[in-house]
Amino acid sequence: MAALALAVALIFDAVTDPLAGSLSDNWKSRLGRRHPFMYASAIPLALAFVGLFSPPQELGEWGLFLWLSLFAILTRAAMTLYHVPHLALGAEMTENFEERTRIVAFRQFFAAVGSAGAMILGFGWFFADANGGRLAVENYTPYALTLAVFMVVTVIYSAYGTRREIPFLMDPPAKPKRNPFTQLALDLREGLTNRSFRWLFAGVLIVFVMAGVNSALDLYMYQYFWELSGGHMLVLSLTTVVGLVLGVFLTPTLLRLTDKRFGLILGTAAWAVFQVAPVMLRLVGWFPDNGEPALLAALIGAKFVQGLILQQAFIAFGSMMADVADEHELESGLRQEGIFFGAISFSGKATSGFGTLIAGIGLDIIRWPRGAYIQTAADVPADTIVSLGVLYGPVVAAFAVVSLWCYSHYNLSRTRHAEVLDALNEVRAEREAAAMEGGEVSAATPG
Repeated sequence: MAALALAVALIFDAVTDPLAGSLSDNWKSRLGRRHPFMYASAIPLALAFVGLFSPPQELGEWGLFLWLSLFAILTRAAMTLYHVPHLALGAEMTENFEERTRIVAFRQFFAAVGSAGAMILGFGWFFADANGGRLAVENYTPYALTLAVFMVVTVIYSAYGTRREIPFLMDPPAKPKRNPFTQLALDLREGLTNRSFRWLFAGVLIVFVMAGVNSALDLYMYQYFWELSGGHMLVLSLTTVVGLVLGVFLTPTLLRLTDKRFGLILGTAAWAVFQVAPVMLRLVGWFPDNGEPALLAALIGAKFVQGLILQQAFIAFGSMMADVADEHELESGLRQEGIFFGAISFSGKATSGFGTLIAGIGLDIIRWPRGAYIQTAADVPADTIVSLGVLYGPVVAAFAVVSLWCYSHYNLSRTRHAEVLDALNEVRAEREAAAMEGGEVSAATPG
């Protein structure tokens, strides 16, 4: 039921994410297209997030299901108001092939730092073993309040700190006034005509859902398969984040020497390999036993390298989506960063929607026991723990092969993008000249 509640919220994401993109693509105001939505998201996001972690204790199972569904929807909708325009803004700030990679690298760096902060506050304090562990219900609301304050501060700071870019951003195209949902349908249809976008979106949706399955099963693996303490769980979680942070500094050089598609394929393949390897080695008896010091060291090494190389895919993908917006403008005459990055936002949240639903179904299939008595690996049948490892590693990671096949069809290389920009600048110059002849004021173009 918990998995189903998040899947219900994902259904709403399928509408609200591209809707936020469409609205911000076509919004006209003195604050530009993106910033009004970023400012408007801060307080609703904080309130919805606190509600998500604070259900009344007297609720029954169906009451909890409805509470989780409602506040997951509200939290995701408020997040979308900020996240989609924020991503689109990054694509608009420059058309330079390399600068886009640096902008996405900065974004990924702070995303990793934010994740590390949430983990340290969670595993290191609120849910530390000394404070009752992960099952201490009374600690969830204070944890959510703390993170909500950080959310408001960073959202407002991000919007205010980029306000000077507004005069240099492109104005929305002149379109007839339509119902927002009608406009959304038209924008989605137009966006899906782009071949590069279709292959990227298909690939990232598959791999993000699979990553979501693993994320939902992480605590099961840590506590029952590897039998780690709360402190070790924190170290292992932070190891991946450290790898992601350091991977940011590797990416610009790697992508400059190779290509963005190479970075995307490399990172996706590395995620799958390092997801499977520790589990498979344990199942064949070639990995340290639980409780041995070498076990934590081996897991730390695997998670660090996985994060380090996975970051190449994250950054390459974000930069590639910005390049797709240029290609799409040349083909259609429309700037639709919002629609494209709405797809990124949706695929990212699919990790906890579809991913959690699939994980929940998987736990039922392997007959995972239920109840508060399930405290240690000794409370779970040995063959069920083996099935958990197979589900977490080989079964899920196998879907990365489909994602890699999708990515292999993307062909917007550095050379092709340069050709697109040259042709696009010619079109814009002709459009501006025609507008001046007609006595119109032309829209500003990105620098």
